[in-house]
Amino acid sequence: MPRLVALDLAAGPGFVDALRRAWDAGDAVLPVDPRLPGPAVAALLEAMRPAAVVDGNGTHRRRGGEPAESGDALVVATSGTTGAPKGVVLTHPAVRASALATSARLGVDPGRDRWLACLPLGHIGGLAVVTRALVTGTPCTVLERFDAAAVEAQAGAGATLVSLVATALGRTDVSGFRAVLLGGAAPPDRLPANVVTTYGMTETGSGVVYDGTPIEGVEVRTDAEDGVAEGEVLVRGPMLFRGYRDGTNRRHEDEWFATGDAGRLRPDGTLSVLGRIAEVIVTGGEKVWPEPVERLLATHPRVSQVAVWRRSDPEWGQRVVAWVVPTDPAVPPALDELADMVASRLARWAAPRELVVVPALPRAPGGKPRRSGLR
Repeated sequence: MPRLVALDLAAGPGFVDALRRAWDAGDAVLPVDPRLPGPAVAALLEAMRPAAVVDGNGTHRRRGGEPAESGDALVVATSGTTGAPKGVVLTHPAVRASALATSARLGVDPGRDRWLACLPLGHIGGLAVVTRALVTGTPCTVLERFDAAAVEAQAGAGATLVSLVATALGRTDVSGFRAVLLGGAAPPDRLPANVVTTYGMTETGSGVVYDGTPIEGVEVRTDAEDGVAEGEVLVRGPMLFRGYRDGTNRRHEDEWFATGDAGRLRPDGTLSVLGRIAEVIVTGGEKVWPEPVERLLATHPRVSQVAVWRRSDPEWGQRVVAWVVPTDPAVPPALDELADMVASRLARWAAPRELVVVPALPRAPGGKPRRSGLR
């Protein structure tokens, strides 16, 4: 009976070797983020119920473990912005389909390309770099953690492909890479020519839409009557998960997966993602999606980082609020200038009605603002 084996290891060759050994034994792997404190690791193991844990001291059997199913490759804890994480089960065929489709879109040549993995392996954005390298036989260097200087040095040493989130991209000169996959938070408006924006999530086995276009084998529509107008984004394809570790949401391969994101398909078939449906702000009867407002405000010269969320309002129902980390704490931007900027380029109802100046923003592991942490 296949086991679920938790890998509580730092990123690096040791992690990759342990992953190989587990797969060779027919077991599935649960990556544990080494940045988690002890109580959080214990809670994760209790929720996911692995039969064994591999850490720096070896392999330890764990009582109360539940078996995996035949064909399971990974159980990855979701990095949702609220609530307890779920264990997303990805099968070997799904991992292979994702790796092959991604590599085909990027034109990966194992004889000439080399992946660089520098994002946390406890989350799909970082782990998928390793798994697609293993599936395709493409060389891969794994850094223990993200470090801009180390990433740039690897480009100079022959790495051609890397996956980053927006925060990391903003700190790194990526001109030495052939292609840079960018996921997690919404991308900035201006991007280097070698950056490929991706849309996906743990349940889709990493990115399934590149620069607005589905990768091979992926179908995308919305739940609008015509499947094109604005609505919830629906996805199906061979790389999608089979269900959650707790047995819920078991899927058939040909089923559509409701992502929880709102989006629209343009006339040319490219997808524009508006944001999480649960995060829409309804102010005076108008819908405001936080991410477009954030992207615009981030271009203001006195704004270093920004997150947009809502507060209750007796007149408007909800009001748009901007949490801003200023470029210079002594000279923060004024609410009026930020509101005028949004009103003139997006819509007057999307303009923030309140400004909160903060020293830092709470963020989820993928780099997105943790809106539940905004107060």
